[in-house]
Amino acid sequence: MRRLGFTLVELLVVIAIIAVLAALIFPVFASARAKARQTNCISNLRQIGMSIEMYAMDYDDLYPFAVDPTDKYTPEIWWEYPQWQALIPSMPMLHEVLQPYQKSREIWRCPADTGMEVQDFTGVPFPARPSLYERYGTSYLFRTEIAFRQMRVGGFQYSAQINMLFDGTGKWHGSKSLFRGDYPPDPNYRYNCLFADLHVKNITLEQMWQAWNTEL
Repeated sequence: MRRLGFTLVELLVVIAIIAVLAALIFPVFASARAKARQTNCISNLRQIGMSIEMYAMDYDDLYPFAVDPTDKYTPEIWWEYPQWQALIPSMPMLHEVLQPYQKSREIWRCPADTGMEVQDFTGVPFPARPSLYERYGTSYLFRTEIAFRQMRVGGFQYSAQINMLFDGTGKWHGSKSLFRGDYPPDPNYRYNCLFADLHVKNITLEQMWQAWNTEL
């Protein structure tokens, strides 16, 4: 008699094989998507770097006298520098100042931006949901000391080591604990960072700390 279907055992074997293949393939797809988001983010930062250079050409080589959302909405992070803290209310946002030098606001959106709850390097609560971009108009933060000190292009001693613009939080690229909101930041955090010499690189948390500790 001719058999018309599969036995239960055969179906279970096929399902098991499919499950094994899925377990092998899905992480590859996830890794490829994460790499694509990282590449897009790096491209954004390069374009922003060029717009900063164009701005400086129009303003005697000065970097934009502007702040990022963490400065504007949590100025207390500058409590050690009251002279700078007092300037923040009158300073514009960096992404708004640079808008005339850019074709689209979308370059300020990191495709991996899932928001944040705590600032990585200060531990100060900073709600940014559903994303930093959607809440404040930018996924990137500025080393605002550059603006406060009224630095000029070419005025850094170690421009290739100074973090100028970077992801709002390192959990977007490489962290194994994407929904962790505590402080200090996870060692697995990685940052796409625009350095003052305009090269962009994906760096570790330790490398970001080294950049922060490089004097202007």
